Amino acid sequence: MDTKFLETFLIAVDNGSIAEAARRLDLTAAAVAKRIRALESEIGAVLVARSGRTIRPTLAGAAIVERARVFVAEARDFKSIAATDRPSGQLRLGAFQSALTGLLPDVLASMKDSYPQIDVHITRGAHAALYGKVLDGDLDAAVIAQPPFAIPKSCEWRQLREEPLIVLTRASAASRKPNSILASEPFIRLMRNTWTGRLVDGYLRKAGIQPKERFEIDGIEAITVMVDRGLGVSLLPDWSPPWPEGLSLARLPVPNHSFSRRIGLVWARASLRLRLVHAFLEQAAAAHARRLATKTAARNVRPRR
Repeated sequence: MDTKFLETFLIAVDNGSIAEAARRLDLTAAAVAKRIRALESEIGAVLVARSGRTIRPTLAGAAIVERARVFVAEARDFKSIAATDRPSGQLRLGAFQSALTGLLPDVLASMKDSYPQIDVHITRGAHAALYGKVLDGDLDAAVIAQPPFAIPKSCEWRQLREEPLIVLTRASAASRKPNSILASEPFIRLMRNTWTGRLVDGYLRKAGIQPKERFEIDGIEAITVMVDRGLGVSLLPDWSPPWPEGLSLARLPVPNHSFSRRIGLVWARASLRLRLVHAFLEQAAAAHARRLATKTAARNVRPRR
């Protein structure tokens, strides 16, 4: 049985659409439909029912979905284990939004050149949700903020970046003291129930600041735009660029430098794809070294007189 046919069936069922499965697999809709028909012929049962542009699994299709997931996952593991020369196979990687735009692109570009045999499948999500997927085995690793609790011994963690807290305000207020701004200006708070939101709340409590709250939002990028529009100020981690374009903002470091969001990779020690995880870490370190070299070179360049 060709695992590609099973994987195509699962992607189509998960997305409820032949067209969406074709987009994700970079195939034509006809090719996806052909794969599913071939799988149905081999199994001897109709697996999907079509209704307009959508599909859903039949009783027979629903009966094999979970077993098919296990079969496809194990087939990927066989490929990773059997690769004795260079790591290969699929790395199921989770990442939160600002890591997808700021941290990951350089690492993924480096992996593409150094390990073309590794197929990275990315899942976007919130830190806590991605952490849970790693524990459950649904992801091999995830780029997340360091959890505000001890990571179990079944997992490992390696820091990739540190993001100190900054007061975000309009550029015209850059000369004022950060804590004075937080105490006096309308405050746009990152949701308290997020890990980063808890870090922000911890700083405010430590500094004895009770801000004049205007909004509480789960979205760093949205907060930056609101600050630019004069709706208030905020306290956020200084995340890796790019930031939203066309904004006139000042980023003021807070006095207590111990409050930082630490971004890193978490993975299960017992993962069958450890070689793929280590390849990712290797390329993350290489990308970080290149960024540091670029910054050093830029500082050493002196303007001509």
